[in-house]
Amino acid sequence: MFEEAETGLEADVNANGTRDPDWWKGAVIYQIYPRSFNDANGDGIGDLNGVTERMDYIASLGVDAIWLSPFFTSPMDDFGYDVSDYKGVDPMFGDLADFDRMLSAAHRRGLKVIIDLVISHTSDRHPWFKESRASKDNARADWYVWADARPDGTAPTNWLSIFGGPAWEWDSRRCQYYMHNFLASQPDLNFHNPHVQDAVLDAARFWLDRGVDGFRLDTVNFYFHDPKLRDNPPLSAAEKPSTVEATNPYGYQDHLYDKTQPENLVFLERLRALLDEYPGTTSVGEIGADGQAVELTASYTEAGKRIHMAYSFDLLTPQHSASYIRQIVEHMNKGIGDGWASWALSNHDVARVGSRWGAGLDVRKFAPLETALCASLRGSPCLYQGEELGLSQADVPFEQLQDPYGIRFWPDYKGRDGCRTPMPWDRHAAHAGFSDAAPWLPVPADHLDLAVCEQERDAASVLNRNRAFYRWRKRHAPLARGDMAFLDSPDETLVFTRSLQGEKILCAFNLGAEPVTISLPHLILDDLNAPGFTGTLEGTEIALDGLEALFARVIS
Repeated sequence: MFEEAETGLEADVNANGTRDPDWWKGAVIYQIYPRSFNDANGDGIGDLNGVTERMDYIASLGVDAIWLSPFFTSPMDDFGYDVSDYKGVDPMFGDLADFDRMLSAAHRRGLKVIIDLVISHTSDRHPWFKESRASKDNARADWYVWADARPDGTAPTNWLSIFGGPAWEWDSRRCQYYMHNFLASQPDLNFHNPHVQDAVLDAARFWLDRGVDGFRLDTVNFYFHDPKLRDNPPLSAAEKPSTVEATNPYGYQDHLYDKTQPENLVFLERLRALLDEYPGTTSVGEIGADGQAVELTASYTEAGKRIHMAYSFDLLTPQHSASYIRQIVEHMNKGIGDGWASWALSNHDVARVGSRWGAGLDVRKFAPLETALCASLRGSPCLYQGEELGLSQADVPFEQLQDPYGIRFWPDYKGRDGCRTPMPWDRHAAHAGFSDAAPWLPVPADHLDLAVCEQERDAASVLNRNRAFYRWRKRHAPLARGDMAFLDSPDETLVFTRSLQGEKILCAFNLGAEPVTISLPHLILDDLNAPGFTGTLEGTEIALDGLEALFARVIS
């Protein structure tokens, strides 16, 4: 369907033609949720061969790397984030040979491949846990977080699961509780045990030997718990984090002891040492920090010591005013030191930005604006599948929900299924071209007009504007790796510069619906004519219609 793109990673090659180990700095990462991307075998569920089939499309976007959500062997209680074999591919997605073909197809097109590494917990059907729960004195007895009940039989601490209720589950075989930060079928590994660390690093090495270019580290600050099992203190109503749904009691606590322990830093140094054995590989961590995102990103991504980059949920919230975005990004830039951030506005866990920030706005203007904004911030942007099309959050009826998180908190929180519905490829094909069979989640009717084939035919579509912008961005190195400084500007606008090796680019965004004029009397600017954006430059004034942007070279 798509011509093979001549991408090649510009960011992966130095001026002298040698490979750049820092290719990931400023690289655009495209997240693929395999269950919902493309179904090659007609069972209604996306698979690895489906990703391979669409590799030309992925390369045509102008992105630099793909991040593949979990495809490991799993009972799928949490759709692959409950791993039962770290070295296997679940038959639902194919096999190791299919993975190898997918990896090769990506590399031939100059695309890096980052895979999810989910090591804070396993499935309760992992052989490690089956052995651990069998007795208190077997070889893996302390590979998980086990604790005795309190004298009255209640859980050892007041720690809570993100998915609702206590973070402890009683096990009748050991007559002890085990810890789970997520589902009860996702027991937490005990990283205080060095054998556990060795085992998960061995799993990482398996995939590095296979040729992957790095890892996205799920819940990277959840690896260690407080060995003294101290209770978390409460938070006041004013302190409750915006990154936790209001319906979830998890936001009632200050999570001092169930995650983000200092020992985590030492383990991340072991992980980085492993990655350094494979030049050119990278890592991006997901930080669930409840207010400590900057501090943790700075310490976790300290240059050369731990992971390469990290992202938080601070731009994955409902808040999206220009002042809020500036506050978050400026705070990160000031506090991160020599570390490196990654930014995402959508992913598989939150409502799509098209609905969260763009409700009621013209998708043809809003969607290209938000992707350009994310790709212009200092850091490495992540683009979630369908975001390049401008997809909105789907409204999945209760009877078709699959997500246990949504089922648990329905109807005030409907879970994550609404951002996981199948990619619409062809509005005229069965199930929008995703599969020949009924898909695991329904294809929303309002996604059909945004299908890939529809947008391919329109040069001014959201898809084609995003493609053009990412290709244009590759020619302007400051947008990938430059320093960043904000300038004061009117409400609902963001104006900042990106500077690298004497070259400075000004980026101006109008996030509001009304036209605005921005005066910059001390700058001499030259319009860079970023594709798809119609902001105009007259002397020292920038005129932006609603949901418009302008990029200019700063002459002086």
